Amino acid sequence: MYIKSAEYIISSPDYTNCPAPDRPEYAFIGRSNVGKSSLINMLTNNQKLAKTSGSPGKTQLINHFGIESWKGDEAPAGHVKPDIWYIVDLPGYGFAKVSLSSRRKWEQMIENYLRKRETLVNVFLLIDSRHSPQKIDLDFTEQLRKWEVPFTIVFTKSDKENQRTVSANVKAFFEAMRKTWQFLPQSFVSSATKKQGRDKILSFIQECNEQFYKGE
Repeated sequence: MYIKSAEYIISSPDYTNCPAPDRPEYAFIGRSNVGKSSLINMLTNNQKLAKTSGSPGKTQLINHFGIESWKGDEAPAGHVKPDIWYIVDLPGYGFAKVSLSSRRKWEQMIENYLRKRETLVNVFLLIDSRHSPQKIDLDFTEQLRKWEVPFTIVFTKSDKENQRTVSANVKAFFEAMRKTWQFLPQSFVSSATKKQGRDKILSFIQECNEQFYKGE
């Protein structure tokens, strides 16, 4: 996939304030400080698109980014209309240094968006590959199943740890999921620094876009 453009559109406090549902969209969510903004910037090849911060919990709204892209590795010749779609940056979960009322408000906002947004094609659930399986992440996979929300897993920050540890943590996470899951979701291993996983994730999005526009 060749990204023609990527731009910030709007930040919404509720799914009802989101842009018109006229194109496929892909939400990114994970534990606070999992590298969400860095991954979005890497995928779009725009380091200034999503704001990164060393302080967890900065994302507090539903952030839409408009993307224009073409299939293939370069811009096509002639007047070929690009695909249009959204990347959606959702607040991280599990950040304790906020009030209980704020946390509940965020949780309700996220749940409403995930369950009611009709053009949501897929959720990318980000998991820090440096760590062994965390209960909060496993619990969130169960929530997504309960809500019947399609998702794939992206294991982030693979460059921050040796590959043996990363592979062991990925394997352990899926072994933990197998206790309650019959079929495991698709997954990707990524590094925003080394751009690992970029082509595979964008190819997956391309396939989903094609199915969306075919009405499948």
